[in-house]
Amino acid sequence: MVSVENRLDFESDQEILLHGPDMTNKIPLSLESPSTTVLQPRKLRRVGILKSIDVVLIKAKINFLLPFGPLAIALHYITKNNEWVFFFSLLGITPLAERLGYATEQLACYTGSIVGGLLNATFGNATEMIISMYALKNGMFRIVQQSLLGSILSNMLLVLGCAFLCGGIVHHKKVQSFNKATAIVNLGLLLMAVMGIMLPAVLYFTHTELHKGKSEIALSRVSSCVMLIAYASYLFFQLKGHDAMYSSVDGNTEQASENTNESSDEEEAPEITKWEAISWLAMLTIGISVLSGYLVEAIQGASESMNIPVAFISVILLPIVGNAAEHASAIMFAMKDKLDITLGVAIGSSTQISMFVIPFCVIVGWLMGKPMDLNFQLFETATLFITVLVVGFMLQEGHSNYFKGLMLILCYFIVAASFFVHVDPPKTDDD
Repeated sequence: MVSVENRLDFESDQEILLHGPDMTNKIPLSLESPSTTVLQPRKLRRVGILKSIDVVLIKAKINFLLPFGPLAIALHYITKNNEWVFFFSLLGITPLAERLGYATEQLACYTGSIVGGLLNATFGNATEMIISMYALKNGMFRIVQQSLLGSILSNMLLVLGCAFLCGGIVHHKKVQSFNKATAIVNLGLLLMAVMGIMLPAVLYFTHTELHKGKSEIALSRVSSCVMLIAYASYLFFQLKGHDAMYSSVDGNTEQASENTNESSDEEEAPEITKWEAISWLAMLTIGISVLSGYLVEAIQGASESMNIPVAFISVILLPIVGNAAEHASAIMFAMKDKLDITLGVAIGSSTQISMFVIPFCVIVGWLMGKPMDLNFQLFETATLFITVLVVGFMLQEGHSNYFKGLMLILCYFIVAASFFVHVDPPKTDDD
């Protein structure tokens, strides 16, 4: 009987320890040990870290490309083979860029709409910005311009085209619709970006500068400041006071709002904590920064060894890295008949690059004393202008189908072929 009573006392004391935080004085001295109060938080912290590593690094299938990053660094010092260093750096940056977008989404779950929008604007195209900063630091202004232009073209033609194609095939028995007002606002911003890029080029090639060599750069810097102000106004317009304009288009509005509320509750539940998301953002940004340095240094050598123009590498190959996450998510949402999210990913990302990243690079170049400008040359400017017009005609009806997607993909093939045979004109003494 004594052992039974002791056992009952022991079990009751355990219940007090687990469920009675205010009854800790009743715990026997034999149970009060440092391990009871110290090891449990450590174990919980260890479990949280392991879960975070599993969610970010192990579960994502694209992370099988991660070993190519260290391999590219090793090849840089062992063989000096720029072709393989460039290729492996591309493969190594791809999963880091995708995971960076995931960490940004997780952190946005803990912030408000305004902060979340700024996070997406900042980190949504962080890969392109980091690569551009390294190229800008090394004086490779054309690589900066062409890689950012390629990201815009890739998002508007290839990403959106694949999304429309896959969504139209899956939902071939219905007409997929999206919010036309949202698309028109984004296209207006893209046309404004085309204006900001076109005027310095026209000023330069018509030889009508007031101060030769200075007016073009001054105009680019002023236009960049205006474009940044316009993009900040757009974020405020989108996130404050105009929510109804950006609502989804469905047949039954009430049912759609209920479904979106339920789905948003499910989709916005974070899988990692806020500080874990911040930590992963810092580590992934550092990883992308390291690999971007080796990637930029290997571009010229890779172009010569593979006999491929630098323009093709910058406009076509480099954007594949930065747009990997957008490509996958846009297709996924289109197949789920959520075209408004698809447009937000594809067209929204193009708007971010044209109205935020490009002007930001010009301003940073200004601060660094680098003559970075908005003169993208006539060939690139004409390509961007025609692309915005084509996509604008595709979106004007507010509907999509697989044929529109196929046309956008074919247009991207034409663009890719044109840059495969395009080289920059030789610089003259007056340049």
